Amino acid sequence: MSIFSLTGFDLDAFVRSTLAEDLGEGLPGGGRDVTSESVIPADARFSGVMDSRDAITVAGLPIAEAFFRALDPEMEIEVLVEEGAQVSAGSDLMRLSGNARAMLTAERSALNTVQHLSGIATMTRAYVNAMQGADCILLDTRKTIPGLRHLEKYATRQGGAQNHRMGLWDAAMIKDNHVLVAGSVGEAVRRARDNGVAHIICEVDRIDQIEPALAAGAHHLLLDNMSPEVLREAVALVAGRVPTEASGGVNLETIAAKASTGVTYVSVGRLTQSAPAADIGLDFTPL
Repeated sequence: MSIFSLTGFDLDAFVRSTLAEDLGEGLPGGGRDVTSESVIPADARFSGVMDSRDAITVAGLPIAEAFFRALDPEMEIEVLVEEGAQVSAGSDLMRLSGNARAMLTAERSALNTVQHLSGIATMTRAYVNAMQGADCILLDTRKTIPGLRHLEKYATRQGGAQNHRMGLWDAAMIKDNHVLVAGSVGEAVRRARDNGVAHIICEVDRIDQIEPALAAGAHHLLLDNMSPEVLREAVALVAGRVPTEASGGVNLETIAAKASTGVTYVSVGRLTQSAPAADIGLDFTPL
């Protein structure tokens, strides 16, 4: 059995709540898979193969395994590829055999999870490749589906990115609305510093905001919607005093130019916001 653990993520609770949603637990007539119960004998057994119909970067197989084992603890499951592996179209990802009803009931929850996470990992890998080997790190963002942040950020790591802050708690992110209330970039940063915030990220969209942000104590500058030419100017001005991050207007066509400007990071919201599901299927055979 695969061992899967993420800080801040309760796998058992996720599996229970996802299956409960699909089974309609707590709703009138809910709490069961009416199709499988009415069509499939209780003692029927299936074997199955999960495979990818496209070339993908894989993420989520241990979670899929947990869905099947939640309904049939004795199910035989063989995970065939490692998380983060890049596989070609037609690759087998998992083999399993066990109770047929359990497989059919868990199938959609397991596939939805692997398709979604592998889609994110695959898009992330495409962005890493598009950076063309620049000495720069790809970051994700907080643009995640509510309730799925830990899993989606896990998937970006499988695709080759690093995680930006996990939430509102682990770093200050000073943006234009904070600056609007505080009155200036420097004042906003100063307030965060004086309140003992350990890590302060400050967004700047103009060159003249850089020195006030640094003087007030910013630990990380997010250079927002700057062209490659302006990014180079900003990086030269910062001169290595803090990490720099290019953000905004980043896509597969523009990321190489932005990543090559000397910034420490490039962040891309669409990794979790817009990644299409990977085309993954699961075919069963009666035993």
